[in-house]
Amino acid sequence: MVATARARICELSTEEAIALIDDPDVVIVDIRDIRERQRSGAIPAPFTPRADDRILGRPRQPYHKPVFAQPGKRYVFHCASGWRSALTVATLQDMGFAASHLRDGFTDWVNQGGPVEPVPAKD
Repeated sequence: MVATARARICELSTEEAIALIDDPDVVIVDIRDIRERQRSGAIPAPFTPRADDRILGRPRQPYHKPVFAQPGKRYVFHCASGWRSALTVATLQDMGFAASHLRDGFTDWVNQGGPVEPVPAKD
């Protein structure tokens, strides 16, 4: 499934994504589990669980996040290794939501020195 998704979506290398971190027209979205984020930190970016309807920018949805309803923004999704984000972007693409993903995931982001911030554990 991942290979099929990757064959038809836009994938960014880690170098390309790091270069976009300060671009005001790019929104990098973390879809990893909150425990993963707390354990290893996060790219300074919005967070939403995988397959969450709020990412589609539907203001009438009860959990809508306005960050996903910004015209002209480029959305780049990521997970730990690029598998979940590939499937997410393929699904979003099928639903008409334009997005790309970080091909090698957060693990490679860290290995290549991309910015990471701690995510505190919630009580």
